[in-house]
Amino acid sequence: MPQPTGRTLSLSRSRRFICDLLHFAQKVPSVPVQRRMNLAPLVEVRAAASPRPSWCAIFTKAYAAVAAARPELRRAYLCFPWPHLYEHPESIASIAVGRQLGDEDAVFFGHLRSPEKRGLLELDDHLHRLKEAPIESIGVFRRVLKTSRLPRPLRRFLWWFGLNVSGRKRAKHLGTFGVTVYSGLGAESLHPLSPLTTTLNYGVIQGDGSVNVRLIYDHRVLDGSTVARALQDLEQVLTTQIVVEMRYFQALDVA
Repeated sequence: MPQPTGRTLSLSRSRRFICDLLHFAQKVPSVPVQRRMNLAPLVEVRAAASPRPSWCAIFTKAYAAVAAARPELRRAYLCFPWPHLYEHPESIASIAVGRQLGDEDAVFFGHLRSPEKRGLLELDDHLHRLKEAPIESIGVFRRVLKTSRLPRPLRRFLWWFGLNVSGRKRAKHLGTFGVTVYSGLGAESLHPLSPLTTTLNYGVIQGDGSVNVRLIYDHRVLDGSTVARALQDLEQVLTTQIVVEMRYFQALDVA
């Protein structure tokens, strides 16, 4: 009987984008730091809130508030024309979003500018748009697909240029920190790769409010003690400032 044979598949535009991203992410000496958090007060108040913001919106806003108070979290390493750090005046979150592109699953990264200054419902609306609006209607998604059509040497040069020549443009086009989460699928990533200085990741939130929260950081920019303190600050923001905002939704529901 004839033996079954495989097939050769060309890289799609979304696969080319991920390959380019990982090519440069592998050059970053990244280290994960994890903190086991107790978010029981937040879990309780969120369960009673109506409307109920998503966990992604909650964590994104809380971490942006920490980054607003800690400018070192808004820094990036650039190698041109000499190795130096650039500090952006505001946070821009780069959030991983799964979309269907043709007949395959694809990952894009949507941007949120100054999340700490926005309400949770506004952040949720923006996240819903990133997940549901036509891909062509979202500028950052269009740029990814357009760039991914180019030959690999040109794509790699554009990536290098965007990461290393202008700190301001790097922040504008790539963001200052990343958020990537699988907890909605019952899983968690231990060490996601990214070219950004920090990437926020959290696991499945348990019934008692306990959850593993990680920051993966570029060791050229930050040290572990700074990241550990940032995680401590993040838990404080989640259980105080965010809880206060969530109680406002409870008050609206009662009214």
